Amino acid sequence: MSDAETSPRSFYDEVGGHDTFVRLVDVFYREVAADEVLRPMYPEEDLGPAKDRLTLFLEQYWGGPTTYSLQRGHPRLRMRHAPFHVNPDARDRWLRHMRTAVDELRLPPLQEETLWDYLHRAAFAMVNTFEPTKGS
Repeated sequence: MSDAETSPRSFYDEVGGHDTFVRLVDVFYREVAADEVLRPMYPEEDLGPAKDRLTLFLEQYWGGPTTYSLQRGHPRLRMRHAPFHVNPDARDRWLRHMRTAVDELRLPPLQEETLWDYLHRAAFAMVNTFEPTKGS
């Protein structure tokens, strides 16, 4: 038996690899584009660069290519989100849009729960203020 036959498959491979993560991120940013609180957190006029970064990060996290680290270094998620006003409202909006994206993937229950558990924990970890969103 080769190493490929005896080593466990990564979560990345189990859920369909690159195409699955592209679909997840595309749906998520489709929702973010219409969100009056989250959309201003993305300085680029086009959400394309943010989509690319999130896709690469999630692929690497789940056992896919390490392109994210090769291009951007260590993820340092808290540091990268520090300049943004991530309060519980922003977190909940992020989770609502990500829930829509996860649901549209129609993953098997175990993979869906594994992915959702991570995303839920990550969203709570990014909260960096309890100040209300300006204009709310």
